[in-house]
Amino acid sequence: MSNAEAVPLEGVASAPCCPPLTERPFSAEEAERAAPMFKALGDPVRLRLFSLVASHAGGEACVCDISDVGVSQPTVSHHLKKLKEAGLLTSERRGTWVYYRVEPAVLASMGHLLTPAAP
Repeated sequence: MSNAEAVPLEGVASAPCCPPLTERPFSAEEAERAAPMFKALGDPVRLRLFSLVASHAGGEACVCDISDVGVSQPTVSHHLKKLKEAGLLTSERRGTWVYYRVEPAVLASMGHLLTPAAP
């Protein structure tokens, strides 16, 4: 696997994995697909790192720009790895630095899950 590839959640990167939470209860299979994303974001440091990448100018962030989150560099790397494993981030090595990106489809999928049902 190249540095630019993510390990996507089944269906998250290409299409929403599940209906909005307010539409109907998740099936067991839908919950299994969505849970890794929520689990990854359930840690405050990971949520902050995800937010830093998502809000960074140009849609990507160098690890050198986001590593000041109050934990050691190895811990930052661990959390970024967990976000990648959950399919929330992709990365690309450029020289000595690694750049992280949140794919727009991931944000769209998350938004879809959290969108209230139409009245």
